[in-house]
Amino acid sequence: MSRMEGKVALVSGGAEGIGAAVARAIVAEGGSVMLGDVQLDKAEALARELGDRAAAVALDVRALDQWEAAVAATQARFGKLTVLANIAGISEPGTVTDGPLELWHRTLAINLTGPFYGMRAAIPAMVASGEPCAIVNIGSMIALRPAAFVAAYSASKTGLRGLTQSVALDLAARGLPIRVNMVHPGAIRTPMYERYKFSGADSPENIEANFAATHPMNRIGEPEEVARAVVFLASDEAGFTTGCDFTVDGGGSIRS
Repeated sequence: MSRMEGKVALVSGGAEGIGAAVARAIVAEGGSVMLGDVQLDKAEALARELGDRAAAVALDVRALDQWEAAVAATQARFGKLTVLANIAGISEPGTVTDGPLELWHRTLAINLTGPFYGMRAAIPAMVASGEPCAIVNIGSMIALRPAAFVAAYSASKTGLRGLTQSVALDLAARGLPIRVNMVHPGAIRTPMYERYKFSGADSPENIEANFAATHPMNRIGEPEEVARAVVFLASDEAGFTTGCDFTVDGGGSIRS
């Protein structure tokens, strides 16, 4: 049996990048997926590509009511919700002294408050499913080894790590069969990464080489590599794993 057979997932940021790779992997492994994204047209196009076991819903992760509507839409379409993948996120450079205040507030709202709202909306539906469930939050190697030039991003992902562990402990203490884990990618070849690569004064080739050099494996990761880790943690194969940090960063978080 495929590892996601019978599972129903809600994936934030599902229209592109890591979110789209996760959605494809879930369907390929026998599961069903609701793609939540502010880019609804892209999410709907991907859902059509994936077939009957995929659907899309508008989701701005900064709005609790949109999360509640996305959870309800997932239950209405597929009958239950058993997996939440908090993928949506942003990363923009800025230090404490030179980063715009709006960047701080936007980053925290999307990267930290968004997953908080997602878990708040999803957990009651997961309990109602009566089945083993899983939440997978996307962190970053920067949550384990913060970087100087991305203060808001570092704070948001480090905060999400603490939130992930807190919720994992809470649900386990209550005897609820809902595991909560975190995947920490390094630099991954996503549309967000490509936009960053082509936005600087340096050449894209030099920017890519510099990013690759921060990973001992000396390359950029692919979305599918992160998706495989998410699917494992969402599956029953990880049934005794909660509060876990799972790195997919080419060794970036342990570099000397």
